[in-house]
Amino acid sequence: MKIIAFGDVVGRKARKMLFEKIPKLRTKLDLDLVIVNAENAAHGFGITEGMCLDFFKAGVDVLTMGNHTWDKREIIPFISIEPRLIRPANYPEHTPGNGFCEVKLPDGRIALVIQLMGTLFIDPLDNPFSYMQKWLETHIIAQKYQAIVLDFHAEATSEKMAMGHFCDGRVSLVFGTHTHVPTADAMILDKGTAYITDLGMCGDYNSVLGMKASEAVLRFTDKIRSEHLSPSEGDPSLSGVYVETDDYTGMAKKIEPIRIGGRIASTPPMC
Repeated sequence: MKIIAFGDVVGRKARKMLFEKIPKLRTKLDLDLVIVNAENAAHGFGITEGMCLDFFKAGVDVLTMGNHTWDKREIIPFISIEPRLIRPANYPEHTPGNGFCEVKLPDGRIALVIQLMGTLFIDPLDNPFSYMQKWLETHIIAQKYQAIVLDFHAEATSEKMAMGHFCDGRVSLVFGTHTHVPTADAMILDKGTAYITDLGMCGDYNSVLGMKASEAVLRFTDKIRSEHLSPSEGDPSLSGVYVETDDYTGMAKKIEPIRIGGRIASTPPMC
């Protein structure tokens, strides 16, 4: 299976660039699964129903969220009925929406995408490791599913790395989101799981995590908090990974970082 995952989308320009690039990438790379973390898509905070529909129209199969899931309260009715928009599965049971999504390909293969959120330096939720252990006992790779992918939305790199090793050999791909900075550790772990600590963001890197630097700097220099930070309007970069998996084992055969456009060095997929 050929998979692309893109990190946190920040603002309008990044959305527009993804809408333009994803259809081309699907065709060029013959992609089976496209995943995008969209928790910052709406001016940096949350997402709207209309934006979700635009992502799906562009060829995104699954949208994942995170700690900004509920920033746009109007998303609640939509996430309750749209299986392709998922939030962290370790939210309390009564929380609207789902934490995982099955994607059935035209040829009958099935991919499963799940999202969990970490607990270090971020919203305290149920233990993601305990949740994942119970979940993997009934969702076994290479039986019903040709690929299983985990978006681990977490702050601490140690927690993300621990989750990667915890899932090694049991899922196809573990990628981290949330910190908006791409890490240089894309690799295949010992038992065959593709891993990267953070995909980075889709947004303007001449910024502070995608937000206008002038507004963010004031929070550190003068302790002045503006009502809202706003997305930087420079040229965006798209950041993520390309992964190929073995349909028989579900394990990864290849992982490559992707960085397209903007200020940071480009690394298009070399497949």
